[in-house]
Amino acid sequence: MNIFKDTFIIAEIGHNHMGQLDTCKDLFREAKRVGASAVKLQKRSNKTLFTKAAYNRPYQNRNSYGETYGLHREALEFGWPEYVELMQYADELNIIFFSTPFDFESVDFLERLDVPLYKIASADCTNIPLIKYVVQTGKPVIISTGGATWEDIDRVYEVVDKPKTAFLHCVTTYPNQPDEMNLQVIPEMKNRYPKLAAVGLSDHYNGICMAETAYVLGARVIEKHFTLNHSWKGTDHALSLEPQGMESLVNNIKRISIAMGKAEKIVLEQEKSAIEKMGKSIWPARSIKAGEVLTEENLSLKTPAGGMPPYLIEEVVGKITLNDLSTDTPLGAEDIEYQAWGVGGWPI
Repeated sequence: MNIFKDTFIIAEIGHNHMGQLDTCKDLFREAKRVGASAVKLQKRSNKTLFTKAAYNRPYQNRNSYGETYGLHREALEFGWPEYVELMQYADELNIIFFSTPFDFESVDFLERLDVPLYKIASADCTNIPLIKYVVQTGKPVIISTGGATWEDIDRVYEVVDKPKTAFLHCVTTYPNQPDEMNLQVIPEMKNRYPKLAAVGLSDHYNGICMAETAYVLGARVIEKHFTLNHSWKGTDHALSLEPQGMESLVNNIKRISIAMGKAEKIVLEQEKSAIEKMGKSIWPARSIKAGEVLTEENLSLKTPAGGMPPYLIEEVVGKITLNDLSTDTPLGAEDIEYQAWGVGGWPI
């Protein structure tokens, strides 16, 4: 399965399920309905990932699910039964389900589940040991680069399986402000890392226009946080897309993909009637006898098109007419004494 052959839009659920399995299923179902390519969670082995001090740090605020940061994280963490059930549900929906591991134990957990790909969070862009551990699974890997320098990203590029890897431009502010986004990084990333399967954007902007702009600049993996309700308890809901927003993003990128078209400037069949109706031709400004010299005064530019085009006016002025001309008929090549008419009747 080449997940990067088309635009890959990830509904990043993270912990927006609030530790509720049924809510997570609702998020999966809505993501599938609105056309997202995949849904993603986050997996941590909290007791070994955090230091004792970090785990026991008081964490009491309106978004807290526990009295300490560790208990908060545990309340939001799904275990093996939940992941198995969610994997089965994603299969039923026919949507890709994967997760971001934050530590080695979580990679092993997800490997037992046999997830189809992995995501590396921006905070681990410098964590080469973890990246190598994920790469050795042989699965595709998507790597966010928030807070990283080109030197950091170069280091990652050296250790990944490039045809199976996508790099995401990311700015780790929540939400992103327009002057922070630096979307020109995306084409530069394509140029610097040409062997990658794709580049993309992990987007924390509060809206969809930045992701759409990123697509035009070459992003083919788009990650957006996803919720069912901006007002739910948690730090990510406010900057996440609700289903209507995700659906608009998916549909707009499809339209933009079609609209990008080809680098060809041609006259479409659909254009011809409008161009003829609104365009102009060279017309006699008055009745002209055969043998008269054409001048700027006895010629005019009028609608509709279909006759001799206006860009030939300088070629026409000074020529002698071969026929009587009236104001009812546009000037034609057959009306002029001229020996170098080319294809279509116009001068070559």
